[in-house]
Amino acid sequence: MSAENPRFIRATRTSYDTIADVYAEQFSDWLGVHPLDRALVGGFAELVTARGGEPVADIGCGPGHVSAALDALGVPVFGVDLSPRMVELARRSHPGLRFHVGSMTSLGLPNETLGGIVALYSVIHVPDDHLPTVFAEFHRVLVPGGHVLLAFQAGDGAEHLHLAERFGRVIDLDYHWRAPDTVAERLAEAGLQPVTRVLREPQGEEKRARAFLVARKGG
Repeated sequence: MSAENPRFIRATRTSYDTIADVYAEQFSDWLGVHPLDRALVGGFAELVTARGGEPVADIGCGPGHVSAALDALGVPVFGVDLSPRMVELARRSHPGLRFHVGSMTSLGLPNETLGGIVALYSVIHVPDDHLPTVFAEFHRVLVPGGHVLLAFQAGDGAEHLHLAERFGRVIDLDYHWRAPDTVAERLAEAGLQPVTRVLREPQGEEKRARAFLVARKGG
């Protein structure tokens, strides 16, 4: 198993290729449903545009709805996703934006080129032993003073779920629910100092609280 293509990356890519179309139909407007989430994304947009004009990467962009929301707020944004099918759908829905296939473990970008990174509900598929690699990569590509916004379903500890079926389709997808304090510690170890933590209680059909963390690269 190579460092560039570990099993969880292959499984996540294949699973989201399989469910991409129905996923896009179900979750294409969740920012429009949750005003607190939208407000946090808006606050992040203000942080990165106030710092400078460097681009922002929406990592795990899915069908591109968060990228589009950031673009509407004046953020120079592009999307990255493991799933070629998700990228295809994002390009189709938002033809004025740039999307490409890539992995958060190796972004293929020069050092210190991004003003911000947003990763909403994408690090949940990263196993614990690969999380330091991901956060180190975030640190590498951010400019000093750049910010990261993470969102994830919160857990009480290191909770893990494996799904072999979703939306009536066969998948091979792992979910990792983590305590916000644990994720904040991993960010700090990578040189990304947490500056904001928000925990939103479940709404509607949600079963888990939603955690939002904003962290900043020093300098």
